[in-house]
Amino acid sequence: MLKVKNISKIFQSGDRQVKAVAGVSLEVPGGIFSVIIGKSGSGKSTLLSLLGALDKPSSGEIEVEGENITKMGDRKLIQYRREKIGFIFQNYNLIPNLSALENVMLPMEFSGIDHKHRKNRAAKLLEQVGITKDKFHRKPSRLSGGEQQRVAIARALANKPKLILADEPTGNLDSATGKIIVGLLKHLAQTEDATIIAVTHDDGIANEAKLTFHLKDGKLAA
Repeated sequence: MLKVKNISKIFQSGDRQVKAVAGVSLEVPGGIFSVIIGKSGSGKSTLLSLLGALDKPSSGEIEVEGENITKMGDRKLIQYRREKIGFIFQNYNLIPNLSALENVMLPMEFSGIDHKHRKNRAAKLLEQVGITKDKFHRKPSRLSGGEQQRVAIARALANKPKLILADEPTGNLDSATGKIIVGLLKHLAQTEDATIIAVTHDDGIANEAKLTFHLKDGKLAA
């Protein structure tokens, strides 16, 4: 469960203040695939950074599974991001010199999980997202865009996070592959009992979501 209570983010631009996010409140239950949609400059990226604890709000609170992440210190936030939040990026952000399997194992290594368990879970996750065993040891350059995004999704699931944030997850994919990825995210939200939020400007993705939030000028539209 994600609860956002009246969060705002203000940036200083020269001698004026810019309110990138302005008093946003929302709730998303676990097991739900939801979407935050808005045009470029609407505040989507800033809101995603706040939800992912990559930045702190100027005011307001964010709770994930009952924990108030806005009150955590820097050290605890680093650990929290690593273990409790999964990120999926438009450009996949896979490590180019690591195989698909190694990319998925990496977050678990940072969390201190032993090699055998890392390898076994990474293999299961890759199979779960539709990567066949013959591609486990391929590096990202030898995978299609859709396959790279599947690996990125598996990596996001590695530490069993309760919150998964996807930034334009279909932005670099053709429409057919994009639909498959959205279907996969919807399925994983239920099977993993995770709160999955995709930030996008694509109405097609919004139509597939159980909950949709429209962001305009940093505010949620009615």
